[in-house]
Amino acid sequence: MSEKVTPPIDLRDPGRRLWHAITGEYDLDEHELALLVEATRTVDLLDELERRIRLDGAVIESPQGMKAHPAAVEARQQRIALARLMAALRMPAGDEGDQVQGRRPQRRGGTRGVYGIRGGKAS
Repeated sequence: MSEKVTPPIDLRDPGRRLWHAITGEYDLDEHELALLVEATRTVDLLDELERRIRLDGAVIESPQGMKAHPAAVEARQQRIALARLMAALRMPAGDEGDQVQGRRPQRRGGTRGVYGIRGGKAS
């Protein structure tokens, strides 16, 4: 690794652990660092939401009756966002020797091909 990248100062322990786990292992480009910043902040937010759910319970009383805790609903959305951020980072899953034969590597170079409409006439 060429140089140590410092984490954002507002990260808490869960986000910091993710930051150090990834930056300790991989050299990231600027756009990947931006994705990592958002992923680590999402991890911190998820930790805070989970703490609130453990405190109040997954179901709460409302004027309309019992309902899912709003933090549980938001946590579900944040998990989706985190999964998308991590997929965009294209971190390999496991060690190189653990990769399934025939699977493409996570970090691909190049650009995507041109998309066209199937069955459409060429102009």
